[in-house]
Amino acid sequence: MERPEVVLENSDAVYDFYRDHQQNLLKARGAYWLLGRRYRPRIGYAPGAREKLRELISRKRPLLISINHLSQLDPYTVAAAAWGSVLRPVIGRTRVLAKDELFLEEKQRGRIDMMGGIPVFRGKDHGIRAVNAAGQRMIDICAERMARGDGVAVFPEGTCNDVDPAQVQTVGTGIGHIAFRAKKLGADPVLVSLGLSYGPRPDPKMEPTKEEAKGASFYFGVPVEGLPTKPAEITRIVRDELQIALDGAVAAY
Repeated sequence: MERPEVVLENSDAVYDFYRDHQQNLLKARGAYWLLGRRYRPRIGYAPGAREKLRELISRKRPLLISINHLSQLDPYTVAAAAWGSVLRPVIGRTRVLAKDELFLEEKQRGRIDMMGGIPVFRGKDHGIRAVNAAGQRMIDICAERMARGDGVAVFPEGTCNDVDPAQVQTVGTGIGHIAFRAKKLGADPVLVSLGLSYGPRPDPKMEPTKEEAKGASFYFGVPVEGLPTKPAEITRIVRDELQIALDGAVAAY
């Protein structure tokens, strides 16, 4: 299937494409390896989290990975952390939600596609009413892919945190609906919270440079199985668990 242009007016074709899109696994692993060498993140784990994650991955449980959002560089530093962590085996089997504007320029789109990107049309960019149908379709596609065994990685704050990099900001309900619909399709997703810190920021509105993003601190919380059946309840757990993971990343920086 030919790659469609990623614009809101074309959202049906966009999600038809990304429902089944699979990047070249060898090239993807090479790209993640390169990002790992470039950014060299530091990886920490809550007690028991590393062993539990290894077990869940070996059992091929679909992972719903929740990450706090600090910078436009996050997709690349998170990819570096995936390479350097127990997530390495799920590279190529994890979809990453990314804002639609990252898919507009061809070279950048190639990079995001290589990471397993799925476009998100955000209400803050296009208007809440305008993106409603596309948003529902995106959630359905994520749930379908989880039911087929893929993981999904989400920045649930929806936008970069320019308020306080040590505090999780408002978490959108989309991640709760993804888990809810995946469960309805027979999947049993596991919540994995990954905290990210670039260290103390004198001005939280100023994003780190590529040089400053090197050596970022990542911290995995203990995976949460048996998620509730209601999206709002799932979302509350996501927020609480992500703050615990972020506290760990900040403390370890």
